[in-house]
Amino acid sequence: MARYTGSVCKLCRREKQKLYLKGQKCLTEKCPLEKRNYPPGQHGSSRRSKISEYGIQLREKQKIKRIYGLLETQFHNSFEKASRQKGITGENLVKLLERRLDNVVYRFGFAPSRKSSRQLVRHRHILVNDVLVDIPSFIVAPGDVIKIKEKSKKLDAIHNSLKRTKDSQYSWLQVDKASLTGTFVQVPERSEIPLNANEQLVVELYSK
Repeated sequence: MARYTGSVCKLCRREKQKLYLKGQKCLTEKCPLEKRNYPPGQHGSSRRSKISEYGIQLREKQKIKRIYGLLETQFHNSFEKASRQKGITGENLVKLLERRLDNVVYRFGFAPSRKSSRQLVRHRHILVNDVLVDIPSFIVAPGDVIKIKEKSKKLDAIHNSLKRTKDSQYSWLQVDKASLTGTFVQVPERSEIPLNANEQLVVELYSK
């Protein structure tokens, strides 16, 4: 499976905002964006070109795609699926991305970043309704119970991540840290999802 292997910190610098792709490092002074808040490259700090309407839409699409850790084809497929659903396409897209299993595992606090949660899923540490699921793009439904596999409950990475996670951050999720179990209660409204992005620009971009 294709995956991005470059420096994820450069992605944050390209979008000029923290995308929280490195977990705890993003909250410390070691975050490269703290020292170099400009795009990477030889002329990153001096480039002052005016961005076009298309460029603004593209940057918004790239931002959302990178936050959720998707490649171009994966993201476009999610958009196509969202466009076939009833309602506002942009909001449908964000809700669909929030329902990905790797994202839900991250929101529960079982992993410090979406990249780490994707590894937990792929390495077969996650059960959905007591069934082993190793597909990060699996779409979680309301009422689904996600838990850490019994043999994986002693993993230090999971417990260290939970220690840094506040309780009840999201109203649509219920987490039991003691049993390493979480329930996806309902699909959140767009206003509840902490995503600093304008998904309508993505709709406009793909509508061209």
